Amino acid sequence: MEKAESLEEFYKRKFNWIPENLKNDLGHFNLFYLEPYLEGKMKAVPYRRRDFYKVMFFKGASTVHYADRVYEVKKQALSFSNPLVPYKWDHMSQNASGVYCIFNPHFFVNFGQIQQYEVFHPNGTHVFELSDTEAEKVEEIFKRMRQEFDSEYKYKYDVLRNLVFELIHFGMKLQPAAIQQVQHGNASLRIASIFLELLERQFPIDESHTSIQLRSASDFADQLNIHVNHLNRAVKEMTGKTTTQLIGERILQESKVLLKHSSWNVSEVAFALGFTEVTHFNNFFKKQLNQSPTQFRKGS
Repeated sequence: MEKAESLEEFYKRKFNWIPENLKNDLGHFNLFYLEPYLEGKMKAVPYRRRDFYKVMFFKGASTVHYADRVYEVKKQALSFSNPLVPYKWDHMSQNASGVYCIFNPHFFVNFGQIQQYEVFHPNGTHVFELSDTEAEKVEEIFKRMRQEFDSEYKYKYDVLRNLVFELIHFGMKLQPAAIQQVQHGNASLRIASIFLELLERQFPIDESHTSIQLRSASDFADQLNIHVNHLNRAVKEMTGKTTTQLIGERILQESKVLLKHSSWNVSEVAFALGFTEVTHFNNFFKKQLNQSPTQFRKGS
């Protein structure tokens, strides 16, 4: 898997220049309109991770690849990208248009935990198809964002942060109630949250992070310094799934990404995901998807 694209690489690739304020103490924020259709070919965003966040409003048919998922956008959508999940857009419409903002984690230091919101979770919903009424509301937020961004107001970046939060909450309200997590201020929630954070911290696998270390419920319990039964009860209470089930689902998701989008062979993928024998990985994968890793890769 390719290393994440940095902000510097993003600006060099798209504009062949780097803003002077890229490393200032405020963090970085910028706003762009989508490039138009040119020379008979739609420009596709390459499939890879970026080490910054992105919120985009898009008009036009497109196919979006997020990790192992594929979203088909028929008319218009609001999307949220985070540094953990690789993605790409295949724009299908000649009259495609849109606008997006990018920002690094430092932009929100002391202003909230941006990564806590479900739209930025690796397993969350990242793309939302919009009705015409919803699209008008999102466009209006981006218009206000553009006006503020172009202004000379001393505290405009505070306003821009608020507008990003407005987009985040707009997206979260579009999620089905079933996947919106109820917040409980209890020990089980804290334990489950830390477990999920530790699980996600092991991914994605790439050249700079080549393998995972925590593979079992016992591994995570030892890391949390609690009994494995305590961990299992807390995770089951908060998520409705077992600890082993969540670990397996996350490993399966990463294995599908590596098989589709990396040049690693099956043995390398297996060892990166903590399997001591490639046959164990083959059996695990086949049990989940009813096909071998090799068959899955050939069918991609």
